[in-house]
Amino acid sequence: MEEKIGNLKGGMENVNVTGRVLQVGEQKVVQTRNGQRTIREVMIGDETGRIKLTLWGNQGDNIKEGQVIKVENGWTTVFKGQVQLNAGSRSKISESQEEVPEADQIPENTPTDNSPPRRNFRGGRRNFRGRRPPQRGGEEEE
Repeated sequence: MEEKIGNLKGGMENVNVTGRVLQVGEQKVVQTRNGQRTIREVMIGDETGRIKLTLWGNQGDNIKEGQVIKVENGWTTVFKGQVQLNAGSRSKISESQEEVPEADQIPENTPTDNSPPRRNFRGGRRNFRGRRPPQRGGEEEE
């Protein structure tokens, strides 16, 4: 299902949006818990608002200002109360022919989410290792 940028909230997964590229940042390397990663920050917008889209890895090398793109299977995070959209290796970025307002017609507002912070583990179970409790009254099973 296609979302509108103004309706995005933190912690959403499998997000699909279409928006006009308003600004394309330079590619840069950041340090994460999982080591160094390459990102590019892009501002996109539709008739409901604008949002920062973080492209992880080499996603979006061909994105240009003014272009209309479709982001499939993205996810949202919240940084300092601002909702941000992310696209990684499982996401798809493609050019779209959908009608999106021109840059000067896109509202300045960005989605906000001031709910209490929550751990945002994508997928929810990534770091979970289920353990069986020891069996009582006998040898433990492996």
